[in-house]
Amino acid sequence: MRMSDYQMQRVRDMFSSLKDKSPFYREKFEGIDVSKIETQEEFERLPFTDKGDLRGAYPLGLQAVPDRDVVRIHSSSGTTGTPVIIPYTKKDVEDWGTMFERCYRMAGLNSDDRVHITPGYGLWTAGIGFQHGAEKLGAMAIPMGPGNTEKQLSMMADLGSTVLCATSSYALLLSEEIRRRGLKDKMRLKKGIIGSERWGDKMRRRIAGDLGVELYDIYGLTEIYGPGIGISCDYSNGIHVWDDYLYFEVIDPKTGEPVPDGQTGELVITTLLKEGAPLVRYRTHDITRIIPGECPCGSRFPRIDIIAGRTDDMVKVKGVNIFPAQFDEALSATPGAESEYQVMIDHLEGKDTVTLFFETLAPKGERAELEREVMSRVKSSIGLTVIPKAVDAGDLPRSEKKTNRIFDNRY
Repeated sequence: MRMSDYQMQRVRDMFSSLKDKSPFYREKFEGIDVSKIETQEEFERLPFTDKGDLRGAYPLGLQAVPDRDVVRIHSSSGTTGTPVIIPYTKKDVEDWGTMFERCYRMAGLNSDDRVHITPGYGLWTAGIGFQHGAEKLGAMAIPMGPGNTEKQLSMMADLGSTVLCATSSYALLLSEEIRRRGLKDKMRLKKGIIGSERWGDKMRRRIAGDLGVELYDIYGLTEIYGPGIGISCDYSNGIHVWDDYLYFEVIDPKTGEPVPDGQTGELVITTLLKEGAPLVRYRTHDITRIIPGECPCGSRFPRIDIIAGRTDDMVKVKGVNIFPAQFDEALSATPGAESEYQVMIDHLEGKDTVTLFFETLAPKGERAELEREVMSRVKSSIGLTVIPKAVDAGDLPRSEKKTNRIFDNRY
């Protein structure tokens, strides 16, 4: 993706004072005169920023404005390691709200909608981002947060929620409960805005069918504002990203070199207007590609593909690199297999074993053949022999947040 003149000017504006304002970048760019960077090629020779850098700056080493200008902090949702703390100025919060409102409009929402928000509140960016965007739009925000499924369903029906905002895992749980209880006719849901984790086509079809809604993928991460920096449109052929606020690159995760548009790699993002904690060439570890060409929807905003996974999701077994997305794809291609699965990796009797549990509606007498089909598809697509175990639909655990798919028990 070529850097536009507008983006290059925003980079120059940022670099004119970044090292003066930010001790973090003063140290990171020591010996580099960033004020003299004039081209995309020069910019893309700058060192990357990674989550390790951000953790090393704990608690407020990323802050690039005086304390009096910070109106809020957020923190990454990771459960391990030192937290990443991101300070926001008033303008950062307003810009984030503008981007989120843009997401809602891309999905066809308006001020008549009632937006049922299930992602978490607190230090995490999710819930409050969905709420602020709804308020900017003028829609009714219903800030439920996660959990208490019984209350979620009653409020959804009683208040006539028209839009569900959730992780794919929680959307699946709610959709299954609505189907099980026969509540679909009591719901007014029209759209689902889903984010936070990768989800396959089979799960997408199940949620859309059970809820009777159109689904949109929303993208974001705490380090870069939060959710709302991009969303899919009605054509569901990628995520439109807001390049007037952010600059997007895709690189080879091994070499760090840029890859051509259309080729899969790791997404790198630079904030163009962020004040509280600007980020330059931040490695997201998300795997995607820049989709070339124009979208049929007519939007001028460029697209990245649906996130295929994360570089740090990779697990090596018997010399084979495996990602959760590969199991998604194998199960999606197998008639009779449902979307939910778990992978258990163990080291038994001196060798690694991989057990793939997957849900199915097939009668028990037909499952042996289904297991053989799943084993064959995984072998041909990944190059790994798994022990397939078909279980009843609903047997595998559901989550109100993100669902862990791969469990490596070898260590």
